[in-house]
Amino acid sequence: MKNIGVNINDSKDPSSKILNFIMDSIYNIIGKINIKVFRNCEGLDKDENSKLDLVISLGGDGTILRTARKLVKYQIPILGVNIGNLGFLTEVESSEIINALIYLNNGDFYVENRMMLQCIVQNKNKKNEFDALNDVVLSKGTLARIVKYSIFIDEIFYTTFISDGVIVSTPTGSTAYALSAGGPIIYPTLDLISVTPICPHSLETRTIVLDSKSKIKIKINKKYESVYLTVDGQESIEIDDEDEIIVTSSTSICRLIKLNNNNNYFSVLRKKMASRNKDCEGELK
Repeated sequence: MKNIGVNINDSKDPSSKILNFIMDSIYNIIGKINIKVFRNCEGLDKDENSKLDLVISLGGDGTILRTARKLVKYQIPILGVNIGNLGFLTEVESSEIINALIYLNNGDFYVENRMMLQCIVQNKNKKNEFDALNDVVLSKGTLARIVKYSIFIDEIFYTTFISDGVIVSTPTGSTAYALSAGGPIIYPTLDLISVTPICPHSLETRTIVLDSKSKIKIKINKKYESVYLTVDGQESIEIDDEDEIIVTSSTSICRLIKLNNNNNYFSVLRKKMASRNKDCEGELK
């Protein structure tokens, strides 16, 4: 390793105390190396950064999602360090960074590939493209009005349903919003896409899991109020009546660094899901 990028979420480390500690640790453990610091992903998607050997993401899951979208065309490996709250996607906690750097320096790690989604929003006058690591979500505005969605799979009509919205998710995103909406947990390295309705008006409307080669087209049939498309819960645009939404797997992938220790997906799943339940323990006391 000769070139490392460090992307910090400033809101999690306003005094740069954690950033400075990690930079000093990199120099002490790895030695002479070029470190390039990015704040809140600014400038991370510039071509001059395509030669970085890896990027350390300092923040939480949201920081990794932003980092992944910025690096989508370069596919640079990402090591997630949690200095936020849940940190489901992050590999280590900030207190474990010393050991993580030792693993990196010794080459005691592997890179796990995660599929991403490409979403195209188009009509005769415009075309917008987005990449997502977790999900693409269509949802209504603040008023309690219905929205009717039609779903096509590989240009074949699948179904129409009335709901608050619809989530198109990767396996990585299956433990995020899609899980809260009743979708299944999908092992993260599988190449699958799930389509989950949000609060459907029919009990028979459920998640469908599709091959990653599928092309998903969504049309809005009845739009009584604003409908928004949100990417990874971070980027959002309002959808026009004539817009057509097409979601497919991206030709690019996200590459997450995993350390060769005792942590595995199922232990992380148990730990992080249990921590969500513990958040509510005190509410009934």
